[in-house]
Amino acid sequence: MTLDDVEQVLGKAIGLALDEDLGITGDITTQGVFPAKKDVVASIITRDAGVIAGMFVAAATFKLVDDNTGFVALCEDGVDVEGGQTIAQVKGDVSAVLSAERVALNFLSHMSGIATMTRRFVDKAAPYGVTIKDTRKTLPGLRIFEKYAVEAGGGIHHRFGLYDAVLIKDNHIKAAGGMTEAVTRVRGNLQGDLPIEIEASTIDEVKEALRAGVDTIMLDNMDVEMIRKAVKMIDGSALVEVSGNIVLDNVEEIAKTGVNYISVGALTHSSKALSLSLLIE
Repeated sequence: MTLDDVEQVLGKAIGLALDEDLGITGDITTQGVFPAKKDVVASIITRDAGVIAGMFVAAATFKLVDDNTGFVALCEDGVDVEGGQTIAQVKGDVSAVLSAERVALNFLSHMSGIATMTRRFVDKAAPYGVTIKDTRKTLPGLRIFEKYAVEAGGGIHHRFGLYDAVLIKDNHIKAAGGMTEAVTRVRGNLQGDLPIEIEASTIDEVKEALRAGVDTIMLDNMDVEMIRKAVKMIDGSALVEVSGNIVLDNVEEIAKTGVNYISVGALTHSSKALSLSLLIE
């Protein structure tokens, strides 16, 4: 994913957020206090240590409210910051700065929280050659921003949506009448030589997945001992991904089992926002 990918939806997403916050009248408090133009300089400060993501979204938010607003990023996305660190400066009319403040900080703090959580998982898994993936458990309309933040934290994407990768899950298997039948249908109905990933929650299902010759087997909600047994059985015949109930306390133990990937829904659905403030100097 590149900045160009995100920028294609950037204006629309920010516009919706600003419309939600400003309504049709705008920031009536700021209008009341400052009826005339007044230039100010403000700093964005992080209260928490973490990883920054979404600096360009914050910059675009201030610019969308008033193109004359200046935004200077003092660090790049993906960089570790300390609590109390000034990460950006904003210059412009006070009405524009304060009208854009909350939306800009909401994007920046949410994305930075995801990047921070991702980095924590990555740091635990990377020494064992294991890659951390995100999932589709994202906020509606914000997926591209959240997945960009995962990248900033060092993770990768399991898939962006239902349209760009094959993943046969338990409900596909049940509705098709079995794992082998589901794989056979995918191969027969989809054009091109697409990699096939399938979900397995028991050792018997792992055996069937191996017989079906899939490219990746996702070990879903298995305990560590079962994961070890499955990895030994697969023995490099397919890539191995683990999902389900992955937390910081167990990710390292799972990474030690020899899997290739660990997918973590919590990266996007449960990351705590990084605490940020905008202070006028």
